[in-house]
Amino acid sequence: MTTTLQDCQALDAADPLRGLRSQFNIPAGTIYLDGNSLGVMPASAPARVAEMVTQEWGTDLIQSWNKHGWFQMPGKVGDKIARLIGAGPGEVVATDSTSVNLFKVLSAALKMVQTDAPQRRRIVSERSNFPTDLYIAEALCRQHGMELVLVEPEDIAVSLTAEVGILMLTHVNYRTGAMHDMAAVTAAAHAEGILTVWDLAHSAGAVPVDLTRAKADFAVGCGYKYLNGGPGAPAFVWVNPLHTDRFWQPLAGWWGHAAPFAFTPDYQPAPGITRYQCGTQPMISLAALECGVDTVLAAEAQGGMAALRTKSLALTDLFIQLVEERCAGHGLGLATPREHAQRGSQVCLRREHGPHAPPLRGSLPPEGAVTALGRPGGGDSGAYAIVQALIARGVIGDFRAGDGGIHKDILRFGFTPLYIGFEDVWYSVEHLKQVLDSGEWQRPEFNRKHAVT
Repeated sequence: MTTTLQDCQALDAADPLRGLRSQFNIPAGTIYLDGNSLGVMPASAPARVAEMVTQEWGTDLIQSWNKHGWFQMPGKVGDKIARLIGAGPGEVVATDSTSVNLFKVLSAALKMVQTDAPQRRRIVSERSNFPTDLYIAEALCRQHGMELVLVEPEDIAVSLTAEVGILMLTHVNYRTGAMHDMAAVTAAAHAEGILTVWDLAHSAGAVPVDLTRAKADFAVGCGYKYLNGGPGAPAFVWVNPLHTDRFWQPLAGWWGHAAPFAFTPDYQPAPGITRYQCGTQPMISLAALECGVDTVLAAEAQGGMAALRTKSLALTDLFIQLVEERCAGHGLGLATPREHAQRGSQVCLRREHGPHAPPLRGSLPPEGAVTALGRPGGGDSGAYAIVQALIARGVIGDFRAGDGGIHKDILRFGFTPLYIGFEDVWYSVEHLKQVLDSGEWQRPEFNRKHAVT
């Protein structure tokens, strides 16, 4: 049975989370499906940042380190993030960037491996992992005489051999939205004596995560996607309490010192997660990040992450269904797993080469196994131009280029259930249908490449 606009409006009326949208100022005429890249600004953020600038910095000046608790903010915000990722109080700190934090935890993990099992000389990761993670791992492997081994997702299990010391994965794949079973993968790694490092950039605030129950070893994540912390918001870092005090992290800055205001010339790492800080923290950015994290925590009264997950799956199911029903014959293929347990909070579409490409029917294999046609950079696929045409209509998604091989051009749509509704989904597909039916995407202005895609 075809889902109508009226059906979607009825779903919105019955949605127990619909009131959470009021936490955001979404521009009129915009359907924002890019929260997986940059979350919407919380309505509370401008006033909070203004207060930070005019009162705490402008008037109270250096007194604010004590008067307004600036010095404790990384831990305070970290404790709030901990509630979203299955960590305990005092186990998470909001600090630095995801890349920097990954360097810290991967370095610490390498030190553990070199101490406990020096014969293990490999780090395994997914070939389609986010590039910065691979770059950090490659650099550290060069420094430590290790080998970085990249595999397809279906080959991870057989790659966990006696030569491997660390398995480094992103929980939800940035290109496809495919999600690993963190507990199962961690258990499989531990059974072979392998440490796990998880990137939660596309998980925190989007899907339920329980680091403690999964018995993960290390985790990092960013603050500007589903946590709505603003562009360049501080990231976060978690280390299993079994490991935190074993080694220094390599960026031994004064904020990670056991007694930073003793100003001793030698470094003594603070106990616990505090040692994973480095230099002076960005207070204004932390204030904005706290506003964003609070928007996610506001869902706790309606069931928290479980309720957000239920709505996210309903939104993405509906989007897939409507694309199938209304955009058939335009060469769209599904890169995101259909199975709920394997899907994050986004839907990624491939654009095939010709008008008679296979429809979305059935559950497709992992994106790494797809053999669709098309060239990277939005060449023959038209994927980039289709996204640009949608953006011009106020439907904001993004594009990720393929590599000319098994990884194809992607039209990427993120569904943040805090502010996306079912009517938004219906209209987004209606715009997609019109762009495809009319050939509007072929206009020259939509095929001019921007620096950021």
